[in-house]
Amino acid sequence: MTFRVTRRTAVAGVAATGLAVLGARRARAQTVLKWAHVYEITEPYHEQALWAAKEIEKRTNGAYAIEVFPASQLGNENQINEGLGLGTVDMIYTGVAFAGSIYRPLSITNAPYILRDFDHWKAYRDSDLFPELASGYEDATGNKVVALNYYGERHVTANKAIRKPDDMKGMKLRVPPAPLFLMFTKSVGANATPIAFSEVYLALQQKTVDGQENPLPTILAKKFYEVQSHINLTGHITESLLTIVGGGVWDGLSDEEKTAFDDVLKEAASRTTDQIRESEGTLVAKFKDLGNTVVEDVDREAFREAAVPLHNDPDSGAGWTKEQYDALQALA
Repeated sequence: MTFRVTRRTAVAGVAATGLAVLGARRARAQTVLKWAHVYEITEPYHEQALWAAKEIEKRTNGAYAIEVFPASQLGNENQINEGLGLGTVDMIYTGVAFAGSIYRPLSITNAPYILRDFDHWKAYRDSDLFPELASGYEDATGNKVVALNYYGERHVTANKAIRKPDDMKGMKLRVPPAPLFLMFTKSVGANATPIAFSEVYLALQQKTVDGQENPLPTILAKKFYEVQSHINLTGHITESLLTIVGGGVWDGLSDEEKTAFDDVLKEAASRTTDQIRESEGTLVAKFKDLGNTVVEDVDREAFREAAVPLHNDPDSGAGWTKEQYDALQALA
């Protein structure tokens, strides 16, 4: 009798232990993270976020499930940046100018014509300078910058041709509500009108503003070409998005989980970069087919000459050191 009781107790103990382990695994599987961004579901950013969410769930053995909220569902860009600090969102895509509102040196690549071309952007992404600047943001916020995504060359749309800086004098130009975008409008004498991304189409349609500026893939995805006749290839900013994980989440990951997040999010950023770069090469012809006038003979050198004197001017939005600026310019 004693043996039978002891055996039953042992079996019960094993079963209880098994249930406890299973319960712990289930509890881990129920850790759900919110990834917020302002882009459309048709864009590579969202597509690759969905891929990354599935891949992270797989590589963490189901410990983390990630729900992706596109198209400003959880707020505009300023709001999701604030949400990252409040813990109401766990991961975001954000433009470097928005992160630079918190730690200004990280926004350096959003100064107009500070990057020469896509190769210069890649050199920055792969340099020691990028993680150095990212670490300053991390120290200021506690959040983790994981990857840099190529967003594309920003171009000005309007209902007229723009070939030189004087063509933009007095123009009401929608810009993202981040301070550094004022450097471009100041360089050309335009009037900056900050408007949230989700409201831009209506503002153009109602002629609240005269134009806006974004990369070609975004102009297509947001259908700005429907309410603007001219796409002017100014290429004034070579834009980036950051993939950021909230500090509370990052600090709670094991070393193995951090490796999984880091590897997957960097791969997703690389995939996004390739897709955006490829689409930039095809969209000029597409916009012409759609009936838009694409102004290709823009005097970029004149625009660059207007912008360069402002690159290290704090009154124009610069917030980096001369050493950081020189390091960026020295990259091959």
